[in-house]
Amino acid sequence: MSVFEVLKADPGSKARRGRLHTAHGDVETPIFMPVGTQATVKAMANRELQELGAQIILGNTYHLNLRPGMELMAKAGGLHRFMGWDRAILTDSGGFQVFSLAKLRKITPDGVRFQSHLDGRPLFMGPRESMAIQRTLGSDVAMCFDECTPWPATHQEAEKSLDLTLRWAAQCREQPRAEGQLVFGIAQGSVYQDLRERAVRELEKLDFDGIAVGGVSVGETEALMVDALRYCAPVLPPAKPHYLMGVGTPRQIILGILHGIDMFDCVLPTRMGRNGSAYTLQGTIPVKAARYQEDFSPIQEGCTCYTCQHHTKAYVRHLLHTGEILGARLMTIHNLHFFLELTRQARLHLEQGTFPQFARQILELYPEARPKNPPTPC
Repeated sequence: MSVFEVLKADPGSKARRGRLHTAHGDVETPIFMPVGTQATVKAMANRELQELGAQIILGNTYHLNLRPGMELMAKAGGLHRFMGWDRAILTDSGGFQVFSLAKLRKITPDGVRFQSHLDGRPLFMGPRESMAIQRTLGSDVAMCFDECTPWPATHQEAEKSLDLTLRWAAQCREQPRAEGQLVFGIAQGSVYQDLRERAVRELEKLDFDGIAVGGVSVGETEALMVDALRYCAPVLPPAKPHYLMGVGTPRQIILGILHGIDMFDCVLPTRMGRNGSAYTLQGTIPVKAARYQEDFSPIQEGCTCYTCQHHTKAYVRHLLHTGEILGARLMTIHNLHFFLELTRQARLHLEQGTFPQFARQILELYPEARPKNPPTPC
Protein backbone atom coordinates (compact mmCIF):
# COMPACT_ATOMS: atom_id res chain seq x y z
CA MET A 1 0.00 0.00 0.00
CA SER A 2 1.26 3.47 -0.87
CA VAL A 3 1.70 6.07 1.86
CA PHE A 4 -0.92 8.37 0.33
CA GLU A 5 -4.04 7.83 -1.75
CA VAL A 6 -5.90 10.40 -3.80
CA LEU A 7 -9.56 9.42 -3.48
CA LYS A 8 -11.09 12.19 -5.56
CA ALA A 9 -9.85 15.28 -7.37
CA ASP A 10 -11.61 18.53 -8.17
CA PRO A 11 -11.53 18.92 -11.98
CA GLY A 12 -11.34 22.72 -11.83
CA SER A 13 -8.39 23.09 -9.47
CA LYS A 14 -5.58 21.18 -7.75
CA ALA A 15 -7.84 20.35 -4.79
CA ARG A 16 -8.10 16.70 -3.87
CA ARG A 17 -9.60 14.40 -1.26
CA GLY A 18 -6.99 12.01 0.08
CA ARG A 19 -5.93 9.59 2.78
CA LEU A 20 -2.54 9.44 4.49
CA HIS A 21 -1.57 6.09 6.02
CA THR A 22 0.47 6.36 9.23
CA ALA A 23 1.65 3.98 11.94
CA HIS A 24 -1.10 5.32 14.24
CA GLY A 25 -3.99 5.24 11.82
CA ASP A 26 -5.24 6.82 8.63
CA VAL A 27 -5.51 10.59 8.31
CA GLU A 28 -8.27 11.88 6.04
CA THR A 29 -7.21 14.91 4.01
CA PRO A 30 -7.47 17.85 3.62
CA ILE A 31 -6.79 18.09 7.35
CA PHE A 32 -6.02 20.74 9.93
CA MET A 33 -3.47 19.68 12.56
CA PRO A 34 -3.71 21.33 16.01
CA VAL A 35 -0.34 22.48 17.31
CA GLY A 36 0.89 20.74 20.46
CA THR A 37 4.23 22.49 20.88
CA GLN A 38 5.23 21.07 24.26
CA ALA A 39 3.42 17.72 24.19
CA THR A 40 0.06 19.40 24.68
CA VAL A 41 -2.38 21.41 22.60
CA LYS A 42 -2.78 24.41 24.88
CA ALA A 43 -5.81 24.22 27.20
CA MET A 44 -7.00 20.92 25.68
CA ALA A 45 -7.19 17.37 27.03
CA ASN A 46 -6.59 14.49 24.61
CA ARG A 47 -10.16 13.27 25.01
CA GLU A 48 -11.48 16.67 23.97
CA LEU A 49 -9.25 16.72 20.89
CA GLN A 50 -10.51 13.29 19.88
CA GLU A 51 -14.12 14.37 20.38
CA LEU A 52 -13.44 17.36 18.12
CA GLY A 53 -12.19 14.98 15.42
CA ALA A 54 -8.47 15.72 15.58
CA GLN A 55 -6.75 12.96 13.61
CA ILE A 56 -3.18 14.21 13.89
CA ILE A 57 -1.43 16.80 16.05
CA LEU A 58 2.00 18.45 16.03
CA GLY A 59 4.90 18.18 18.43
CA ASN A 60 7.89 20.52 18.46
CA THR A 61 11.38 19.05 18.13
CA TYR A 62 13.20 22.11 19.46
CA HIS A 63 11.08 22.66 22.56
CA LEU A 64 10.73 18.98 23.49
CA ASN A 65 14.47 18.51 23.18
CA LEU A 66 14.97 21.28 25.75
CA ARG A 67 12.12 20.17 28.02
CA PRO A 68 11.66 17.39 29.06
CA GLY A 69 14.69 16.23 27.04
CA MET A 70 15.31 13.06 25.10
CA GLU A 71 16.63 11.01 28.01
CA LEU A 72 13.26 11.21 29.73
CA MET A 73 11.41 10.85 26.44
CA ALA A 74 13.26 7.61 25.69
CA LYS A 75 12.41 6.26 29.15
CA ALA A 76 8.75 7.17 28.55
CA GLY A 77 8.76 5.19 25.30
CA GLY A 78 8.32 8.12 22.93
CA LEU A 79 5.97 11.05 22.55
CA HIS A 80 2.77 9.03 22.03
CA ARG A 81 3.18 7.20 25.33
CA PHE A 82 4.52 10.25 27.16
CA MET A 83 1.44 12.34 26.41
CA GLY A 84 -1.08 9.49 26.17
CA TRP A 85 -2.06 10.22 22.55
CA ASP A 86 -2.85 7.18 20.40
CA ARG A 87 -3.44 8.93 17.08
CA ALA A 88 -0.94 10.31 14.58
CA ILE A 89 1.72 12.91 15.44
CA LEU A 90 3.81 15.07 13.11
CA THR A 91 6.97 16.64 14.51
CA ASP A 92 8.59 19.68 12.98
CA SER A 93 12.35 19.69 12.57
CA GLY A 94 13.18 22.52 14.97
CA GLY A 95 14.57 24.60 12.11
CA PHE A 96 12.03 27.40 12.42
CA GLN A 97 12.62 27.75 16.17
CA VAL A 98 16.40 27.74 15.77
CA PHE A 99 16.19 30.58 13.30
CA SER A 100 13.43 32.56 15.01
CA LEU A 101 14.22 32.17 18.73
CA ALA A 102 18.00 31.99 18.83
CA LYS A 103 19.43 35.49 19.14
CA LEU A 104 22.99 34.35 18.53
CA ARG A 105 23.63 31.64 15.97
CA LYS A 106 26.31 30.49 13.59
CA ILE A 107 25.36 28.51 10.51
CA THR A 108 27.80 25.81 9.41
CA PRO A 109 27.54 23.21 6.64
CA ASP A 110 26.63 20.61 9.28
CA GLY A 111 24.06 22.60 11.24
CA VAL A 112 23.58 25.59 13.49
CA ARG A 113 25.32 26.62 16.70
CA PHE A 114 23.05 28.76 18.82
CA GLN A 115 22.03 29.62 22.36
CA SER A 116 18.98 28.26 24.15
CA HIS A 117 16.21 30.83 24.46
CA LEU A 118 15.58 29.48 27.98
CA ASP A 119 18.96 29.81 29.68
CA GLY A 120 21.46 30.85 27.03
CA ARG A 121 23.43 27.60 27.09
CA PRO A 122 25.22 26.70 23.83
CA LEU A 123 23.46 24.17 21.62
CA PHE A 124 23.93 22.63 18.21
CA MET A 125 21.35 21.23 15.84
CA GLY A 126 21.72 19.93 12.34
CA PRO A 127 20.06 17.31 10.17
CA ARG A 128 21.53 14.38 12.10
CA GLU A 129 20.58 15.82 15.48
CA SER A 130 17.08 16.78 14.38
CA MET A 131 16.35 13.37 12.91
CA ALA A 132 17.77 11.63 16.00
CA ILE A 133 15.45 13.66 18.25
CA GLN A 134 12.45 12.88 16.05
CA ARG A 135 13.44 9.22 16.03
CA THR A 136 13.36 9.21 19.84
CA LEU A 137 10.03 11.04 19.81
CA GLY A 138 8.71 8.31 17.50
CA SER A 139 6.46 10.62 15.52
CA ASP A 140 4.47 9.28 12.59
CA VAL A 141 5.76 12.07 10.33
CA ALA A 142 9.19 13.63 10.81
CA MET A 143 10.25 16.80 9.01
CA CYS A 144 13.66 17.45 7.47
CA PHE A 145 15.87 20.01 9.16
CA ASP A 146 15.88 23.11 6.99
CA GLU A 147 16.85 26.75 7.04
CA CYS A 148 13.66 28.78 7.25
CA THR A 149 14.50 31.52 4.77
CA PRO A 150 13.78 34.93 6.31
CA TRP A 151 11.66 37.49 4.53
CA PRO A 152 12.45 39.71 2.76
CA ALA A 153 15.42 38.05 1.07
CA THR A 154 17.21 38.80 -2.17
CA HIS A 155 17.33 36.11 -4.84
CA GLN A 156 20.96 35.48 -3.98
CA GLU A 157 20.19 35.12 -0.27
CA ALA A 158 17.23 32.85 -0.95
CA GLU A 159 19.27 30.68 -3.31
CA LYS A 160 22.07 30.29 -0.77
CA SER A 161 19.51 29.33 1.87
CA LEU A 162 17.87 26.83 -0.47
CA ASP A 163 21.24 25.24 -1.30
CA LEU A 164 21.79 24.63 2.41
CA THR A 165 18.27 23.27 2.91
CA LEU A 166 18.72 20.80 0.04
CA ARG A 167 22.12 19.72 1.39
CA TRP A 168 20.55 19.07 4.77
CA ALA A 169 17.57 17.29 3.19
CA ALA A 170 19.92 14.76 1.58
CA GLN A 171 21.56 14.16 4.95
CA CYS A 172 18.17 13.77 6.67
CA ARG A 173 17.19 11.21 4.05
CA GLU A 174 20.14 9.03 5.06
CA GLN A 175 19.37 8.99 8.79
CA PRO A 176 17.72 6.02 10.50
CA ARG A 177 14.11 6.55 11.50
CA ALA A 178 11.65 5.15 14.02
CA GLU A 179 9.63 2.11 12.97
CA GLY A 180 6.92 3.17 10.52
CA GLN A 181 8.07 6.81 10.57
CA LEU A 182 7.48 8.87 7.42
CA VAL A 183 9.80 11.74 6.46
CA PHE A 184 8.78 14.87 4.56
CA GLY A 185 11.13 17.23 2.75
CA ILE A 186 10.63 21.00 2.95
CA ALA A 187 10.64 23.24 -0.12
CA GLN A 188 12.08 26.68 0.50
CA GLY A 189 12.83 29.38 -2.09
CA SER A 190 11.18 32.52 -0.68
CA VAL A 191 9.12 34.43 -3.29
CA TYR A 192 11.12 33.31 -6.33
CA GLN A 193 9.49 31.00 -8.85
CA ASP A 194 12.67 29.42 -10.16
CA LEU A 195 13.85 28.58 -6.64
CA ARG A 196 10.50 27.17 -5.54
CA GLU A 197 10.29 24.95 -8.60
CA ARG A 198 13.86 23.81 -8.17
CA ALA A 199 13.26 23.00 -4.49
CA VAL A 200 10.31 20.72 -5.25
CA ARG A 201 12.09 18.94 -8.11
CA GLU A 202 15.24 18.32 -6.07
CA LEU A 203 13.23 17.01 -3.12
CA GLU A 204 11.27 14.72 -5.42
CA LYS A 205 14.54 13.14 -6.55
CA LEU A 206 15.25 12.25 -2.93
CA ASP A 207 11.96 10.32 -2.83
CA PHE A 208 10.59 11.62 0.47
CA ASP A 209 7.22 10.35 1.71
CA GLY A 210 5.74 13.82 1.34
CA ILE A 211 6.69 17.39 0.54
CA ALA A 212 6.02 20.50 2.59
CA VAL A 213 5.99 24.11 1.44
CA GLY A 214 7.95 26.05 4.04
CA GLY A 215 9.12 29.62 4.43
CA VAL A 216 5.64 31.10 4.17
CA SER A 217 3.69 33.13 6.72
CA VAL A 218 6.98 34.72 7.80
CA GLY A 219 5.96 38.34 7.23
CA GLU A 220 5.10 38.40 3.55
CA THR A 221 1.68 39.44 2.25
CA GLU A 222 -0.96 36.83 1.57
CA ALA A 223 -0.61 37.54 -2.15
CA LEU A 224 3.06 36.58 -2.03
CA MET A 225 2.23 33.46 -0.05
CA VAL A 226 -0.27 32.47 -2.74
CA ASP A 227 2.39 33.14 -5.37
CA ALA A 228 4.66 30.62 -3.62
CA LEU A 229 1.82 28.10 -3.73
CA ARG A 230 1.16 28.86 -7.38
CA TYR A 231 4.82 28.24 -8.20
CA CYS A 232 4.94 24.94 -6.32
CA ALA A 233 1.54 23.51 -7.28
CA PRO A 234 2.34 22.40 -10.86
CA VAL A 235 5.50 20.53 -9.81
CA LEU A 236 4.36 18.94 -6.53
CA PRO A 237 4.32 15.15 -7.02
CA PRO A 238 0.61 14.24 -7.26
CA ALA A 239 1.00 10.82 -5.64
CA LYS A 240 2.44 12.26 -2.40
CA PRO A 241 0.94 14.35 0.42
CA HIS A 242 1.54 18.10 0.40
CA TYR A 243 1.84 20.11 3.62
CA LEU A 244 1.70 23.92 3.97
CA MET A 245 3.60 24.76 7.14
CA GLY A 246 2.30 27.26 9.69
CA VAL A 247 -0.79 28.30 7.71
CA GLY A 248 -3.19 29.72 8.50
CA THR A 249 -6.51 31.54 8.43
CA PRO A 250 -9.69 29.89 7.11
CA ARG A 251 -9.17 31.80 3.86
CA GLN A 252 -5.57 30.64 3.52
CA ILE A 253 -6.53 27.03 4.17
CA ILE A 254 -9.06 27.15 1.33
CA LEU A 255 -6.52 28.82 -0.96
CA GLY A 256 -4.06 26.09 -0.02
CA ILE A 257 -6.51 23.32 -0.83
CA LEU A 258 -7.20 24.93 -4.21
CA HIS A 259 -3.44 24.69 -4.90
CA GLY A 260 -3.21 21.02 -3.97
CA ILE A 261 -2.32 21.24 -0.27
CA ASP A 262 -3.49 18.36 1.93
CA MET A 263 -2.22 19.25 5.41
CA PHE A 264 -2.20 22.45 7.45
CA ASP A 265 -1.16 23.58 10.93
CA CYS A 266 -1.36 26.90 12.71
CA VAL A 267 -1.44 28.31 16.25
CA LEU A 268 -4.13 30.85 15.31
CA PRO A 269 -7.22 28.98 16.62
CA THR A 270 -5.69 28.41 20.05
CA ARG A 271 -3.86 31.75 20.31
CA MET A 272 -6.80 33.81 19.04
CA GLY A 273 -9.11 31.90 21.34
CA ARG A 274 -7.03 32.66 24.43
CA ASN A 275 -7.05 36.32 23.39
CA GLY A 276 -10.83 36.40 23.06
CA SER A 277 -11.44 36.12 19.29
CA ALA A 278 -13.71 33.44 17.85
CA TYR A 279 -13.89 32.11 14.29
CA THR A 280 -17.43 31.87 12.95
CA LEU A 281 -19.33 31.62 9.68
CA GLN A 282 -19.75 35.39 9.93
CA GLY A 283 -16.01 35.99 10.22
CA THR A 284 -14.05 36.50 13.43
CA ILE A 285 -15.80 38.13 16.38
CA PRO A 286 -14.20 39.70 19.48
CA VAL A 287 -16.09 37.91 22.26
CA LYS A 288 -14.37 40.13 24.84
CA ALA A 289 -16.01 43.23 23.35
CA ALA A 290 -18.49 45.20 25.46
CA ARG A 291 -21.33 44.61 22.99
CA TYR A 292 -21.46 40.94 24.02
CA GLN A 293 -21.84 41.64 27.75
CA GLU A 294 -25.57 40.86 27.62
CA ASP A 295 -25.56 38.58 24.57
CA PHE A 296 -27.10 35.29 25.69
CA SER A 297 -26.72 33.56 22.34
CA PRO A 298 -23.95 31.06 21.52
CA ILE A 299 -20.77 32.17 19.78
CA GLN A 300 -22.18 30.71 16.57
CA GLU A 301 -25.78 29.65 16.04
CA GLY A 302 -26.00 26.01 14.96
CA CYS A 303 -22.43 25.18 16.01
CA THR A 304 -22.19 21.71 17.54
CA CYS A 305 -19.10 22.31 19.69
CA TYR A 306 -19.39 21.93 23.48
CA THR A 307 -18.98 25.67 24.05
CA CYS A 308 -21.83 26.69 21.77
CA GLN A 309 -24.08 23.90 22.94
CA HIS A 310 -23.78 24.85 26.61
CA HIS A 311 -22.68 28.48 26.99
CA THR A 312 -23.39 32.02 25.77
CA LYS A 313 -21.20 34.85 24.59
CA ALA A 314 -22.05 36.75 27.78
CA TYR A 315 -20.79 33.91 29.97
CA VAL A 316 -17.62 33.29 27.97
CA ARG A 317 -16.93 37.04 27.91
CA HIS A 318 -17.30 37.14 31.70
CA LEU A 319 -14.78 34.31 32.07
CA LEU A 320 -12.30 36.04 29.77
CA HIS A 321 -12.59 39.35 31.62
CA THR A 322 -12.12 37.74 35.02
CA GLY A 323 -9.12 35.73 33.84
CA GLU A 324 -10.74 32.39 34.50
CA ILE A 325 -8.96 29.47 32.83
CA LEU A 326 -12.28 28.10 31.64
CA GLY A 327 -12.71 31.08 29.35
CA ALA A 328 -9.56 30.23 27.40
CA ARG A 329 -10.58 26.59 27.29
CA LEU A 330 -14.07 27.25 25.96
CA MET A 331 -12.77 29.62 23.30
CA THR A 332 -10.10 27.11 22.26
CA ILE A 333 -12.66 24.32 22.00
CA HIS A 334 -14.83 26.43 19.71
CA ASN A 335 -11.99 27.63 17.48
CA LEU A 336 -10.45 24.19 17.04
CA HIS A 337 -13.89 22.81 16.25
CA PHE A 338 -14.30 25.49 13.59
CA PHE A 339 -10.97 24.67 11.91
CA LEU A 340 -11.47 20.92 12.07
CA GLU A 341 -15.03 21.30 10.77
CA LEU A 342 -13.76 23.54 7.97
CA THR A 343 -11.50 20.79 6.65
CA ARG A 344 -14.15 18.13 7.28
CA GLN A 345 -16.58 20.15 5.17
CA ALA A 346 -13.89 20.58 2.51
CA ARG A 347 -13.52 16.79 2.36
CA LEU A 348 -17.27 16.35 2.12
CA HIS A 349 -17.65 18.90 -0.66
CA LEU A 350 -14.75 17.37 -2.58
CA GLU A 351 -16.49 14.00 -2.37
CA GLN A 352 -19.77 15.51 -3.56
CA GLY A 353 -18.24 17.60 -6.34
CA THR A 354 -19.38 20.90 -4.77
CA PHE A 355 -16.04 22.19 -3.50
CA PRO A 356 -15.86 25.26 -5.82
CA GLN A 357 -19.09 26.66 -4.33
CA PHE A 358 -17.91 25.93 -0.78
CA ALA A 359 -14.55 27.56 -1.46
CA ARG A 360 -16.20 30.73 -2.78
CA GLN A 361 -18.38 30.92 0.33
CA ILE A 362 -15.41 30.79 2.72
CA LEU A 363 -13.34 33.22 0.64
CA GLU A 364 -16.23 35.70 0.75
CA LEU A 365 -16.61 35.30 4.52
CA TYR A 366 -12.88 35.81 5.06
CA PRO A 367 -11.64 38.43 2.56
CA GLU A 368 -7.95 39.10 2.20
CA ALA A 369 -6.56 41.34 4.93
CA ARG A 370 -4.50 44.01 3.21
CA PRO A 371 -1.78 45.74 5.26
CA LYS A 372 -1.80 49.53 5.21
CA ASN A 373 1.85 49.61 4.22
CA PRO A 374 2.58 46.29 2.52
CA PRO A 375 6.26 45.36 2.64
CA THR A 376 8.14 44.69 -0.58
CA PRO A 377 10.80 42.05 -1.23
CA CYS A 378 14.43 43.02 -1.62
